[in-house]
Amino acid sequence: MIVGFVVATMLGGGSTNADFTFGEPTNLGATVNSAYRDNLPCISIDGLSLYFGSDRPGTSGERDIWATRRATIDEDWGNPVNLGPPVRGPYRDTDPDISSDELELYFYSDRPGGIGGDDIWVTRRDSRDDVWGEPVNLRSPINSSAHDYGACLSADGLELYLNSMRSGGSGWHDLYVARRLTISDQWSAPVNLGSVVNGPTHDVYPSISADGLCLLFSDHGSGPYREGGFGAADIWMTRRPTTDEPWGLPENLGPIMNGPAGDRCPSISADGSMLYFHSTDRDGFGQHDIYQAPIIPIVDFNGDGFVDTADMCIMVDYWGTDESLCDIGPTPLGNGIVDIQDLIVLAEHLFEDVDDPTLVAHWPLDETEGMVVADSAGDNNGYALGDPVWRPDGGQVNGALEFDGIDDFMSAPTPINPADPEISSGFSVLVWVNGGSPGQAIISEPGGPDWLSLDPLTGHLMTELTSGGRSATFLVSQTVITDGNWHRIGFVWDGLHRTLCVDGVAVAEDTQESLESPANGFYIGTGKAMAPETFFSGLIDDVRIYDRVVAP
Repeated sequence: MIVGFVVATMLGGGSTNADFTFGEPTNLGATVNSAYRDNLPCISIDGLSLYFGSDRPGTSGERDIWATRRATIDEDWGNPVNLGPPVRGPYRDTDPDISSDELELYFYSDRPGGIGGDDIWVTRRDSRDDVWGEPVNLRSPINSSAHDYGACLSADGLELYLNSMRSGGSGWHDLYVARRLTISDQWSAPVNLGSVVNGPTHDVYPSISADGLCLLFSDHGSGPYREGGFGAADIWMTRRPTTDEPWGLPENLGPIMNGPAGDRCPSISADGSMLYFHSTDRDGFGQHDIYQAPIIPIVDFNGDGFVDTADMCIMVDYWGTDESLCDIGPTPLGNGIVDIQDLIVLAEHLFEDVDDPTLVAHWPLDETEGMVVADSAGDNNGYALGDPVWRPDGGQVNGALEFDGIDDFMSAPTPINPADPEISSGFSVLVWVNGGSPGQAIISEPGGPDWLSLDPLTGHLMTELTSGGRSATFLVSQTVITDGNWHRIGFVWDGLHRTLCVDGVAVAEDTQESLESPANGFYIGTGKAMAPETFFSGLIDDVRIYDRVVAP
């Protein structure tokens, strides 16, 4: 009934990006990876075949193309098999890309018969049970006298993305796309994706999503690298609202995907749920290993730990718009509009508890005995599960902790640094409170700002988190929360705006392009200097900190 009502009340259009995060990358294991270079993965459209390049024993040239298969996506990969002759030869044959029917295989090679340093070749077969045919050089206009490789075929077989060092580009390697009207037609001359996508360095190894709206690529392993990265070589992403519109500015996939090692050659699964890539120096088995990372849609819009009708109502509010928070379908990259696809994904998770990797710290504050409050965050933010904090004397009341306003407080390591460039896309702090008086603080940072506090004169909710400098001002709302009722309050920063929230409503907002913070620790229930007048008198419950934007 809920879903039916929501569908009946929604119309509209728009364009933007989905809200998602990556799970921790995992090595595909010793069956797939070896003590040698295993890299340049390409996942088939059904997710049951993985093609890659390797120089492991059994390779006839500098590198050969290998394939591993599995019966279902829930089973382990089988032993890799060399594609054999005629694909196999005493050359460098690598960087495979497979068509959706697995009857065409594109790769690059330095074998005789090319017209450049590295050329793109294609081999075909009549069925998946047949052997591959003699490779054919794509010749001009696909190949040039320069290095041309990184071929990636779109799901419909009508676009071929590649990288090239041919003249006329923006950098050393640029990304191009060639098109054809039908799969029986010849390819057109490759068109440069332009300076919005291509930078002054190396842009290589493109991978197009099945819907054609997301293009991933990476830096070249030898550098130089794009600015704003996290490692020796990073994976980047550019998106477009529809296949008829231009590509947007590339975004770095962030520190989960891009570590200090070289992370390159992405290949995204057809359903958008998994990203394959190769990496160096991630404690693998060889010089290069192949990894996978799940792509996880964010379905808990308001950050309360579970998916319910409140999240459904938030989706209703943004229906037909380009709000990225709710653009979660098709899973997980979205389609640029909050529509029925997003509702389907949300309905699959309705009334579920959420294991949200963007929740970097959480204090439930519902302990009923003992003198230590346990922090239920993971160890990804620099401190381990169960690090002790000091418990107030007042005790537990109605599932919350009671602070006496005299000397009760909690202390913990810094869960997140607002000034850290890695969270420049935003973070959120949410907490339930009941009581308090003007001048008291709810959350603060020793020697730094009060993150959430009550104005000394009026008791209005405010924050001292600013960009720093003489011109910086505190953000003060006109909302009093010291009325003896429970309120869920929060501070949200999206990388451009500060927002104070009370009970799901934004009560104050301004522009703030950066935040300053010494990150000296974390207090709950007292101000930054622990001044007597700043100790909180009342109840505090369920403190949550996310490294993303949540709905007010």
